Amino acid sequence: MADSFEQYWAGFDRAQRERDVELMTAQDVRGALSAENPSPRDFLALLSPAAAPFLEDMARRARELTTRHFGYAVNIFTPLYISDVCTNHCRYCGFNAKNRQKRTHLSVEEAVREAMAIRDEGFEEILLLTGEAPRLSSPQYIADVVRRIRGHFASIGIEVYSLEERDYRMLVEAGVSSMTMFQETYNPELYAWLHPAGPKSNYSYRLNAPERACRAGMRSVGLGALLGLDRVEHDGFATGLHAWWLQRRYPGVDIAVSIPRICSHEGSFDIPHELDDRRFVQYVSALRIFLPRASITCSSRESADMRNHLVQICVNRVSAGVSTAVGGRVKLVETPPQFDITDSRSMAVMEQELAELGFQAVLKDWEDPTADRAEVSA
Repeated sequence: MADSFEQYWAGFDRAQRERDVELMTAQDVRGALSAENPSPRDFLALLSPAAAPFLEDMARRARELTTRHFGYAVNIFTPLYISDVCTNHCRYCGFNAKNRQKRTHLSVEEAVREAMAIRDEGFEEILLLTGEAPRLSSPQYIADVVRRIRGHFASIGIEVYSLEERDYRMLVEAGVSSMTMFQETYNPELYAWLHPAGPKSNYSYRLNAPERACRAGMRSVGLGALLGLDRVEHDGFATGLHAWWLQRRYPGVDIAVSIPRICSHEGSFDIPHELDDRRFVQYVSALRIFLPRASITCSSRESADMRNHLVQICVNRVSAGVSTAVGGRVKLVETPPQFDITDSRSMAVMEQELAELGFQAVLKDWEDPTADRAEVSA
């Protein structure tokens, strides 16, 4: 196995992959559906046009595997945006440094107030998010927030910019149990165009961040592409392959996948490869078949109907009670959101609707064993 996923991924020729996709047959798809341990080629077959007529078969197979590994439990979490100050110029993002909008960076005390509002809603799992402004939203700042709130939540995750291994290790020691890193696109040339300036423009550094987090002792590591930037046969395939590679390299780490489709934001961006609902469901079903033990997260970018549909097939983790605006919980400030959410259900409504579908909402399935919840105060 290659020393890094970057090396492994570099061995896959795009032109050859495009030819392979076009040459896939119904027989290839049937073989992938019946495989006990699907190979990367099987995964590619399930993403190909040849698999389109097999969508119902794929959904049934995906549901069978999801039930086998996760039962009827669906984990619920909520995000907490603590800073939208960003030095990157990502063409598709509402935090783009060129966008003229009010920016907000919460102090540690303000972040704690926001977290306590979330706690009072009953959430046990929280995800901290920032823009990329390392001098302001430094790893130490994030760790300070985590230390203040860790006693109030079963688990704390981060979705921030790429960090050094030592920084991930410091955050693990502070109480972070999971990280999510979106590569956005695995196409180096497209990545360079989409990220013309700012530290995020370093494709390799971001691509290798999940592995640095694994080495640092992170319990759970999530990844994903922003669907719609490139064809799903490329970015979707790379996402699944990345998770598959990490599972084999770091068997003690829970590897998870997120499935965001690009949506509107404060700036303007034409979606080059928009993914319709049918292709989207095909992709997520293929992910589950290829990665039966990986958690799959569907965010509030998707509608309530779509998320309810995917929960019954392959998704086992969803957000609820979402605000993508910094300070949006207790109305500390008024800032625009990073992107528009589609599903605004509260935790209570989410629990009720999941129950009606025959699923149990799980607020925590793991708890930080080093946090003394009785002694930590806001």
